[in-house]
Amino acid sequence: MSRVLVVSHDHVRRAMAGPAIRNFELARVLHKAGHEVTLAAPISTDIDQQPFAVTTWMSGPNGGLRELMHEKDVILIQGYVLEHNMYLIDSGARLVIDLYDPFHLEYVASFDHEPESKRAPDWATVLRAITDQMRLGDFFLCASERQRDFWIGALSSLNRINPETYATDPSLRGLIDLVPFGIPAEPPRKQAPAIRGVVPGIGDEDFLLLWAGGIYNWFDPLTLILAVAQVSQQHPELKLLFMATAHPNPDVPEMAMVTHARRLAEETEMLDRHVFFNKTWVPYEQRADWLLEADAGVSTHQDHLETRFSFRTRILDYFWAELPVICTAGDSLADLVERERLGVTVPPCDVEAVAVALTRMMEHPEERQDQSARVREQARHLNWEVAAAPLVRYCGDPRRAPDRVGLARRTDAVPIPLRSNHDRALLAGHVSALTTPPENLVLRAARVWHNEGPAGVARRVKRRLRG
Repeated sequence: MSRVLVVSHDHVRRAMAGPAIRNFELARVLHKAGHEVTLAAPISTDIDQQPFAVTTWMSGPNGGLRELMHEKDVILIQGYVLEHNMYLIDSGARLVIDLYDPFHLEYVASFDHEPESKRAPDWATVLRAITDQMRLGDFFLCASERQRDFWIGALSSLNRINPETYATDPSLRGLIDLVPFGIPAEPPRKQAPAIRGVVPGIGDEDFLLLWAGGIYNWFDPLTLILAVAQVSQQHPELKLLFMATAHPNPDVPEMAMVTHARRLAEETEMLDRHVFFNKTWVPYEQRADWLLEADAGVSTHQDHLETRFSFRTRILDYFWAELPVICTAGDSLADLVERERLGVTVPPCDVEAVAVALTRMMEHPEERQDQSARVREQARHLNWEVAAAPLVRYCGDPRRAPDRVGLARRTDAVPIPLRSNHDRALLAGHVSALTTPPENLVLRAARVWHNEGPAGVARRVKRRLRG
């Protein structure tokens, strides 16, 4: 049994988004496997009492996780947790880094839609958060084989794929393995009416197409709305519902794409006739009520880098509810939909293709039933216990990454303290060594030694001497 601290950077509440759901479910599976688990939620939580410990933490100069990290064998983190709490590297615990969400790709995918003034944090912070995790992690999680290839390349660039890590495990599964998003093992159960007869304009006889989740800038609701406007002329029973617009985390502002989608629905005269927007975020325990009233699930996105390495977690909810899927081709779950015939994939930004897919799904209910049956069969292999198996195994025997064993010894001699703003800039390479105080030069040299060894220090010295 290991003592595991699962730190969520996203709000763990009754209404919660994907990152918090993932942390909650991984904590539950680890507890079920016999580990002593503490789930740390930022600021506050309103979830019911759980069989594992749930507590709260806050960032601050005193370090909100300092007390929680003591006597832990494993600390599981994602997002910006390490960036804001660098002292976690002194905990003595093994650091498990969850890379299922390549948030730096989401960041760059938002550039076309948000003004620079609304982009927070800045790119230097995003990049530093990613690279520090990869440099300091003992074990890494990702969501698909495609993602694993991507992260292995990134780890290689930081010398984390090296003779030490390779000799210990040539497959590298001991360093980075698949822990995708999962679904509950229990089938969804309806508790109360949610959409039909509740949302004005959506009735029992309508064909309900559900967009489960938020509308983010890297998605493409606009192509979908135009396709619905086209198909609804022949099929007035077609109704599209966007299940959530306001994010459950108050720190996440409404994205520009929400405004664009609502405006397009108004311009096409579809708003509240064939296209509907739920203004709140559906609580996690109530989402089955919404899913079970739908006829099909949909997810459309643009053609960019974020798409290729994404893992559309909302599609897993469609699988859980046995819904056939219409989705844009290009990501790993779309590949699964196409390969196993779980619905229809369409090219990006192709209104006509989405319209054809919608029309066929509506006019051929027997095909839709066959797709639903195949979804049900596929869902059996996607529950959280199966998804989290590599993490459970690691926590059963948590080991420091072989190339970090020496790093652990060396940090005893040259400890790395919680970084000040100056040290953050220094470690990111934004402060010239010529103007760096001597004590910070020592820190920088130690950091290079840790990551690149003596040869790396020699290279840096030579570069400085040249100019």
